[in-house]
Amino acid sequence: MTGTRRGRPRTPLLSRESIVAATLQVIDAEGVAGVGMRSVARALGVDAKSLYNHVDGKDGLLDAVAEQLLGGLVLPAPTGDARHDLHAIATAFRSRALAHPGAAPLVLTRQLSSLEGLAPVDAVLSVLLAAGATPEQSVHLLRMLLATLIGTLLRELSAAPAFGGDDGERRRALEASGLPAVVTTAPHLAAFDRDAEFEHTVDLAITAVLDRLGQRSGSRSS
Repeated sequence: MTGTRRGRPRTPLLSRESIVAATLQVIDAEGVAGVGMRSVARALGVDAKSLYNHVDGKDGLLDAVAEQLLGGLVLPAPTGDARHDLHAIATAFRSRALAHPGAAPLVLTRQLSSLEGLAPVDAVLSVLLAAGATPEQSVHLLRMLLATLIGTLLRELSAAPAFGGDDGERRRALEASGLPAVVTTAPHLAAFDRDAEFEHTVDLAITAVLDRLGQRSGSRSS
């Protein structure tokens, strides 16, 4: 004889993947600041204590999200052209960050020792070593490139660019500032093309790297 089974409702099956998905839901709704064991557990309909079987507290949640996002990063195959390869890696990294704007700061700021976190680091170091950098030099150059890339992406994603976002009013305010250099450059200060700024910043950083490695003549192919 069969019938309706009564008792406590079944606890949803938990996995690292379901927890990451719930964490992303919280981030979409409340931002990274809203992430916590209780908020994620609430999204899953479970007791917060049950999450500890899969992640190690809030930091574990944030690392898991960053690792999943970085795990989807498709690194381009190296061509042997250092300028092209570094630019391609930066572009792939940016595309992955922009795919989840709310969670992007995690990808850009969490220091991960997992395979997902180290893969882009290894890709950049491989290009630098192949271009003639010593191991120590390659690390210094890597850190410079990462600082530049992370800074420009954080500005693009979460902060207003310096004086940018022209709606006409901003330009007029700059022109009325009375500061000679600001007045002269007001039309350009008031405008902000995210794609153009990214290209300019990354190209400048890569040029600095190639200059240091004695490859000044290189230019990125379109």
